[in-house]
Amino acid sequence: MSAAALLASLWEMGGGEPEVLQQVTFSGDGAQLPSTFPVGDVSAASIALQALMAAQLWQARGSTAQKITIDRRHALAMFKSDRYLSINGKPADDPWSKIAGYYQAGDGRWIQLHTNFPHHRDGVLAILQCAEERAAVAKAIEGWKAAELEQVLADADMCAAMIRTEQEWQEHPQAQAIAELPLFEVRKIADGPVVPIGQQGGQRPLSGVRVLDLSRVIAAPVGARTLAQHGADVLTISAAHLPNIMPLVLDTGRGKRSAQLDLRNAEARQKLHELIRGADVFMQAYRPGAIAGLGYSAEELCALNPGLIHVSLSAYGHVGHWANRRGFDSLVQSASGIADAEGRAAGNAAPGKLPFQVLDHATGYLLAYATMLALQKRAVEGGSWQVRVSLAQTGRWLQAMPRRGLHEDAAELRPEEITAFLQASSSGFGEMQAIAPVEKMSLTPAHFALPAPTLGQHAPVWLP
Repeated sequence: MSAAALLASLWEMGGGEPEVLQQVTFSGDGAQLPSTFPVGDVSAASIALQALMAAQLWQARGSTAQKITIDRRHALAMFKSDRYLSINGKPADDPWSKIAGYYQAGDGRWIQLHTNFPHHRDGVLAILQCAEERAAVAKAIEGWKAAELEQVLADADMCAAMIRTEQEWQEHPQAQAIAELPLFEVRKIADGPVVPIGQQGGQRPLSGVRVLDLSRVIAAPVGARTLAQHGADVLTISAAHLPNIMPLVLDTGRGKRSAQLDLRNAEARQKLHELIRGADVFMQAYRPGAIAGLGYSAEELCALNPGLIHVSLSAYGHVGHWANRRGFDSLVQSASGIADAEGRAAGNAAPGKLPFQVLDHATGYLLAYATMLALQKRAVEGGSWQVRVSLAQTGRWLQAMPRRGLHEDAAELRPEEITAFLQASSSGFGEMQAIAPVEKMSLTPAHFALPAPTLGQHAPVWLP
């Protein structure tokens, strides 16, 4: 499928009128990066989807239709944005742990470890009883069967996934549990007032929309960043004791404000309740049930603030016995057969990987689109709305697409291309260069009104 065809399919899923698709044009070289999956079409289409939704919200505020152009190569660069980030002319540090990656177990099966957070790394090493060296980890894993180690690590709340074939994943209970779920879910969950989109006289599609962002790493932060680039007031809430991956904080923090609240503290929880009462959108990416256990379920928050849009992102979906399992993009690739398919396409015995975190970024843009769709529905019929997406649902969508030859019409991004897509800003970390927003919008250009903040730089309050 082409990017245009994928966009049309996504737009239809959300109930959009087909004639507005004429507002979008795809430009630039259509070459994709080496992958058996159509990653270029996915990146361009998912970015176009949310841009078109932003344009519809702008029209709903009384303006006219506008033209949107998506450069396909720019979209590829944005899906690799953290790799092109620099501060004061120096590339960002590699966020990957030295022991993260693929290992072959004693039964010949492969397993992937995800150890980028220190407590995950330390937990894995404690179970393996070995030193923090790849050779030592490989030797320890040789003493395990891959499926048994995967389960032991999951039971300990660590992050790992056995490499499965696509057929094995289709037969897996978790794949079957989410098989009937839509790619994205937007549903009314309670009564609430009709709320116009944003503030009167706003100059951007989401001017005046308040987004409370309780997320880390890539997918949901990309979604919140996307809302910020269309004018939303996005306030990210973190805590000093929670680990972060700084290149990702920098890349996904653009356009946002950043405050810190330790929710183990009653006073901080009260402050968060005050923020929720004033929010339009509450976004979180903790495991299903994790934040609900602190009193922040969709139902409780929508009772606190009727008309709230409650947005949740998970790794493996909100149903099934893996719903509460920790997961990241690369782990979902491993568990679902994507890594195996990429390895086979390359003719390798070992697993392969997508050329970037496609599931993270695509899910982030789908999340932004679905959130704007919920805002539109609230403005028409009122109510509180729930938005749900998952990396595994996005993976299933990707796997249903026609495959390509690994190097069929594929070309790596050239340095001069990347340079043309970069923009500079003075952040709290220094002079920063990062990939600019992809969509070119004729009336409301997507841009970041604020540079990337340092963690906790702002007070936990809404702007007037």
